[in-house]
Amino acid sequence: MPAALPPVGTDGRSPGRTGRTAPRVARRSVFSGFSAASLAIVLLAGCSGGSEEPGDDGRSPASGAPTTYPASTAPATIPAVRDFESARGPGWKPGRDSRVVADPDGPLADEARTVAGELGLEAAAGPAREGDLELAIDKDRKGGSEAYRITTGDGRVRITGAGDAGVFYGTRTVLQALRSGDRVPEGVIDDRPDRPQRGFMLDIARKHFTAGWIEDRIREIADLKYNQLGLHFSDDQGFRIESDSHPEVVSEQHLTKKELRRILDLAERLHVTVIPEIDSPGHLGAVMRAHPGLQLRNAEGTPARGAVNIADPRAAKIVDELLREFAGEFPGRWFHVGADEYRALMAEDPEAAYPDLAAAARRAHGSGARVQDLATQWLNDRAEVVRKADKQPKAWNDGFFEGGSVQPDRDIEVEYWTGKEIGAREPADYLREGRKVVNLNDEYLYYVLGEPNDFTYPTGERIYRDWTPAVLRGTEPVPANLATRDKVLGGRFAVWCDLAGAQTQAQVADGIRMPLRALAQKLWDPRDPSADWKAFRGLADRLDEKG
Repeated sequence: MPAALPPVGTDGRSPGRTGRTAPRVARRSVFSGFSAASLAIVLLAGCSGGSEEPGDDGRSPASGAPTTYPASTAPATIPAVRDFESARGPGWKPGRDSRVVADPDGPLADEARTVAGELGLEAAAGPAREGDLELAIDKDRKGGSEAYRITTGDGRVRITGAGDAGVFYGTRTVLQALRSGDRVPEGVIDDRPDRPQRGFMLDIARKHFTAGWIEDRIREIADLKYNQLGLHFSDDQGFRIESDSHPEVVSEQHLTKKELRRILDLAERLHVTVIPEIDSPGHLGAVMRAHPGLQLRNAEGTPARGAVNIADPRAAKIVDELLREFAGEFPGRWFHVGADEYRALMAEDPEAAYPDLAAAARRAHGSGARVQDLATQWLNDRAEVVRKADKQPKAWNDGFFEGGSVQPDRDIEVEYWTGKEIGAREPADYLREGRKVVNLNDEYLYYVLGEPNDFTYPTGERIYRDWTPAVLRGTEPVPANLATRDKVLGGRFAVWCDLAGAQTQAQVADGIRMPLRALAQKLWDPRDPSADWKAFRGLADRLDEKG
């Protein structure tokens, strides 16, 4: 398993989807310009421990001769820093009297306590002095709230950003620079992400994951500058978070509200937004076990697996009560409402297979309405529920249909995972409609336990070598003018637990380790890296070994 950053205690130190049924059919490089060979030299140089550091007079303590420093090179980090201005000097590493300096009553107090605990230093009010690591807000800093600058010189380091998230990411770079090269190099780092949404999604509905394991993943992805964790906690196999509004739907193995709050508190401190997902109107088997009267049946009376009868107002009532409850539990901006793989719409002729739904659609939306219109209205209604709770709705791409009497609301973010479903639309269709899209391309970004339906466990190498945020379906990118960061908002690596017993928690953590690192790099900077996969993997090993 990769080494994870420890939690921060009160003293500032460390206490100690699928159910997917479809078959599978730069200006600077990742290391800011150095090759695999020079990377090895940088990494080896970091092993020296700096034993020949100059004294106060600038001379070598061994010979007394003046010390001349070579031009510094960019630190080796994942993701790599985007811009580095080299300088000559010893760089910085924490010493016996070093401190982390920030206003203890200001917006960076949490960031200071976190990195101080990780480095074993004292958090102090300042002013900063030689040997210190200083954190500061610079409201004039360009590049957005996640951009940051690290200035290293005169025996100290200063991290600035327009927002606390950017400063936090600067501390991640400092930690990784110390792991990979023993010090933060002299010079100036200017860094920023390419995409605003950089996420990891975990299916805890089909497989129960412990709170501690989830917290370890939060620390891991925060170190890689991810800013989202999706929790798919309701599906046919289980409903995995304690519920006050509908305790009867909760599975025996689940997260308690107390555990959830602990997860959310850690995520907030590490600038990771946790996105809940209650998938409907399909994937609701756990809810229907307690409410079998909500089950959708076709014309022959055969149950449609996981699907509720969207013509029955009782189904909407229960789902909305759950949405409202958990919108109040999760403080983040987004709520995922699902909308994928509704069995009625996977039939070759939905109107013939589900005549009751077709009749309900005509009653609600006119004589020409179809089942897809009833389903689209369901999506819009659920989106409105979470919108009224101050959440931005998200939904899977196969819940959005062309034509019809009812159109999906424009503000629902499209999470594009597959183009293999019946009647699937090209990702460019959504982008040309002006919809915002997040990339979960199942060709690259799906880790499906047990490898059903021709899925294979991704190693990360294909992501690193071939994938970019523009590659939304299969292996071909959408046109560049449709793939800008304001249209394709980012991407998310997804773990789906279709065959829950196929891997243990430890095996999942080990299996997703390199894919998470590869995706972190390509979401931060999608340009072609110059270092090959072997060098990238070697860097990951070194960073994790010292983490």
